[in-house]
Amino acid sequence: MIHGKTLEEWLAMYPMLEEVIDAKEVFWNNPSYTSYQEAIQNIRISEDEVRDAAARLERFAPYLMEAFPETSKNRGVIESPLIEVPSMHADLNNSYKAQLTGKLLLKCDNQLAISGSIKARGGIYEVLKHSETLAIENYLLTLEDDYAMMNSDRFREFYSQYSIAVGSTGNLGLSIGIMGAQIGFQVFVHMSADAKQWKKDLLRDKGVTVIEYDADYSQAVAAGRKQAESNAKMFFIDDENSKDLFLGYAVAAYRLQEQLKDKGYLVDHDHPLFAYLPCGVGGGPGGIAFGLKLIFGDDVHCFFAEPTHSPCMLLGLLTGLHEQVSVQDFNLDNITAADGLAVGRPSGFIGRTLEQMISGVYTVTDEKLFLLLKKLVDTENISLEPSALTGLAGPTMLLRSKMGQEYIAQHNLQEKMHQAIHLPWATGGNMVPFEVMEEYYTNASKIQRKLNFKRDDSTSDSNEKQCSVKAKYYIMVLFNGGAL
Repeated sequence: MIHGKTLEEWLAMYPMLEEVIDAKEVFWNNPSYTSYQEAIQNIRISEDEVRDAAARLERFAPYLMEAFPETSKNRGVIESPLIEVPSMHADLNNSYKAQLTGKLLLKCDNQLAISGSIKARGGIYEVLKHSETLAIENYLLTLEDDYAMMNSDRFREFYSQYSIAVGSTGNLGLSIGIMGAQIGFQVFVHMSADAKQWKKDLLRDKGVTVIEYDADYSQAVAAGRKQAESNAKMFFIDDENSKDLFLGYAVAAYRLQEQLKDKGYLVDHDHPLFAYLPCGVGGGPGGIAFGLKLIFGDDVHCFFAEPTHSPCMLLGLLTGLHEQVSVQDFNLDNITAADGLAVGRPSGFIGRTLEQMISGVYTVTDEKLFLLLKKLVDTENISLEPSALTGLAGPTMLLRSKMGQEYIAQHNLQEKMHQAIHLPWATGGNMVPFEVMEEYYTNASKIQRKLNFKRDDSTSDSNEKQCSVKAKYYIMVLFNGGAL
């Protein structure tokens, strides 16, 4: 029995579950999706709260420039480029026969300062907000002060009596750990079995206490929550339920709006925007989707992207059970190379808040993630970690799947697709060590060869050596700013 029903009963209610359980790629249209005006009536988070978050980040800009000089070029604003990727656009059409028209843009959160992933938005924001609250409550700071003064021994000594805990598969822990330690907090990051070793090592180098688990993300979060409950001076950042994380992510939409305007890209009734958002527990994509809806309303269509072995948000929305259901309930193992998305149970807060705003969810195999990783390096010299490639699979999934075509027809988008903007959100990659990225590329090349032809044993070793040499060349180019 699964939540009171047999598997056969679940399959009769939702036939797509058969493919989901078999870890096949699916594209699902959300039947609860409705107009922006109707959906916003059921959401208790306001636009004023998002603007308040944006204002807080502006107050911290002087501090960020002092503490992290790499943010100076953007005046202390942690923001990523928006770029067109025409060569990748052509490759998707050639490789997947997608007939992708309009524009293909990439939101490069892999280049975000400080922690190199989308988590630099929500995670850093919540740490900053907590530090501001403590300083104001203890009469060390006012809203009118120059926050650059926080980058001092006086403030670090003050914050050293407080601690922060978080559960993470990797990138959220990086953002909170790096920022929290810089401010002066004692930081404890509870990391699931999926977390990469280099992320653990980097955190420890920053003075963060990393606690490792053989279990998955949910148990790491539970352990962090339990630790914080026993310490009045420990603040727990709850990736599953945090409104502040959500607001930090939502600010990105306002900045994207300005970037689109600056580059002359139009989003309106006749120029739809399709956003493809990699999804783990749901906080990052949820916050960004909410922000995009506040700005663009019905002219933006937000799809969440998940690995085929970890489709927790899809299961939560499809069944209506939200956080009550896990991928393990349906015999999926939650094991994926997309470590940032290796989450077995979705955020009920995100699922319930946005269940009428999310256009749909699709899933991607690890093999396709690696193939897309290689294609993006080969065509654009852009290097992402596997989880960030789920977004790039979105346009072809939308255009080539039956349900994707149904979505386009249902919303009368057929005649607008040639003027559409397709926006995969690249969620991480720039902090991946050279040797790890080389391994990703080599693995992708092996997968590509298996798809292209069969090799006999006499040529296998030679091909693999050639692949390794090519991987080193491409990754060296990337790590040297595009030139050797």
